[in-house]
Amino acid sequence: MALLRPAATALILILQLFTLSNAHNITKILAKDPAFSTFNHYLSATHLADDINRRQTITVLAVDNSAMNSILSKGYSLYTIRNILSLHVLVDYFGAKKLHQITDGSTSTASMFQSTGSATGTSGYVNITDIKGGKVAFGVQDDDSRLTAHYVKSVFEKAYNISVLHISQVLTSPEAEAPTASPSDLVLTAILEKQGCKAFSDMLKSTGADKTFQDTVDGGLTVFCPSDAAVGKFAPKFKALSAANKTALVLYHGMPVYQSLQMLRSGNGAVNTLATEGDNKYDFTVQNDGEDVTLETDVVTAKIMGTLKDQEPLIVYKVDTVLLPREIYKAVKKAAAPAPKSSKHKPKNAVADGPSADAPGADDDGEVADDKNGAVHVMIKGSSVLVSAIVWLCFGI
Repeated sequence: MALLRPAATALILILQLFTLSNAHNITKILAKDPAFSTFNHYLSATHLADDINRRQTITVLAVDNSAMNSILSKGYSLYTIRNILSLHVLVDYFGAKKLHQITDGSTSTASMFQSTGSATGTSGYVNITDIKGGKVAFGVQDDDSRLTAHYVKSVFEKAYNISVLHISQVLTSPEAEAPTASPSDLVLTAILEKQGCKAFSDMLKSTGADKTFQDTVDGGLTVFCPSDAAVGKFAPKFKALSAANKTALVLYHGMPVYQSLQMLRSGNGAVNTLATEGDNKYDFTVQNDGEDVTLETDVVTAKIMGTLKDQEPLIVYKVDTVLLPREIYKAVKKAAAPAPKSSKHKPKNAVADGPSADAPGADDDGEVADDKNGAVHVMIKGSSVLVSAIVWLCFGI
């Protein structure tokens, strides 16, 4: 029996790992109380539920059906309702106990509205104040810091992970209630430049691909924007490409469908891009390792660093490297055994355009689909193999 204990412990740890990957589900939590059915419905309709579920630490300030009527009666668009409800999702943990232990009795914390791209300055911050008589009040910082709602009760708590608190009124602010542009009115290049992706925006304009991206917005568009630093490093190789390959490479950074981060996590596998046409696949593989999501092109592996804009049907992510398609660059062959120490000499990998646009060298960011997370990928994909191995350890079969 003593021999079985280490293996049994390992099995428990692995099962816990898989359980943690599921995180929480705000829709199921709120569905237990019909008093929050309207609030719950709009969290799903605006896709805020997906954003909440992917967070490790979050507080949701839920309002009941009667309180929701205060904003629904004003005829706001779904996009404006999303901004308003974003104020009710705090990116920190506040359980009932913590509300009454706030240092100096008052604090200000960021909401998800702060990261929408619509908030300016501190307009996406919520003030929480522990007032006399054991009551706790809430107000939006850009609304003259007026405390317009108070704490009613705790709905659900999982310490330091997720807290759902019932508050008395909807939190509103002039910025959150401002008319929000419909998808057809969104100018993608302006959004990219505002969110720190000017270099990629310039690539779109220079190739004329910005029109293709813009025309796709209404039907659903997911954009993967490389950081300015990544585009700057790649610029010499980009200039060496032909006009056709420049356009194809830029289009490779867009998917003609809206894909939230939760969707990307649950739908791992090959995906088409705006460059996909006929026999030209121009696809890449979406993979995840816990909270991290990567895009594997067979030439480079890019990691999603954050969400810059999420206004369905448009979502823009920032990635840490330029996506290089195998249709232009030769795919990197992964060695079965550890390769010898690399020399300073760069391999002569020809490009579809010719030798002037060689595949990135070993000292370039993201040259190879980094396999340092391979063990984790194998463990997640082959969970049945791992469990079988532990059963073998336990029972010797």
